[in-house]
Amino acid sequence: MAVIRIDHPDDPRIAGFRDIRERDLTGRQGLFVAEGEVVLNVLTSPQALCRPVVLLLDQKRAEGLAGLIGRVDPDTPVYVADQAILDAIAGFHLHRGILALGQKPEPVTMDQVLEPLGPEAVVVAACGIGNHDNMGGLFRNAAAFGAGAVLLDQTCCDPFYRKAIRVSVGAVLRTPMVTGLDLNDIIDGLERAGFAVLALTPGAEASLDRMPRGGRVALMLGPEGPGLAAGVIARCRPVGIPMSGGFDSLNVSVASGIALHHFTRQA
Repeated sequence: MAVIRIDHPDDPRIAGFRDIRERDLTGRQGLFVAEGEVVLNVLTSPQALCRPVVLLLDQKRAEGLAGLIGRVDPDTPVYVADQAILDAIAGFHLHRGILALGQKPEPVTMDQVLEPLGPEAVVVAACGIGNHDNMGGLFRNAAAFGAGAVLLDQTCCDPFYRKAIRVSVGAVLRTPMVTGLDLNDIIDGLERAGFAVLALTPGAEASLDRMPRGGRVALMLGPEGPGLAAGVIARCRPVGIPMSGGFDSLNVSVASGIALHHFTRQA
């Protein structure tokens, strides 16, 4: 595969990488930025549901990444540049020296994602998650504990935001998902597919550690602070994580990890 050198930050061939932070806020028309070796390793793996369309690397790192570069399609452009040029392109110091533009997967329906899952499947459903660190954490936990899918309502932030992908250590790129859903449609679709829908909420009488495992289970998560709306909780089975000393607050990513561990571990 030919590696192409870039000597000027205004080179039109790398326009998609220019001013990354500002463009992250406005979207990239079906593309996303992947940053760092760990994330690029996932993006170029057989498990990825996305594909790289162009790579931009620090000249000094290209040789060490030869094996990874060799996994991308031969028609995918691979550009290299000195660190100063990379920084000027990105608009900040790019200490990892590894960027890629990736193509998001084709949109799918909730039924298409849920139907192939097995009888013991566990999925994550989330509403109002606006923090990209929490979003990345949710996907990292979903991948780590083998969740079958992640369903996001229309008030959630974009899981393909660069920071969310980085925090997820690339799990966003390999986890089946459906985004932009109506919350009531999520619950309807889960029930129609035979899932028991459990709402994680501190005020629940039922304790997570006493919940039986088995069958299809969906974990409904809301934003930190307000949590899930009362109307949503009323449509689900409320479940809480017992805590000590009257403390009733966990980071939503942490809560998802605890709940996923409970429902996916072997009895």
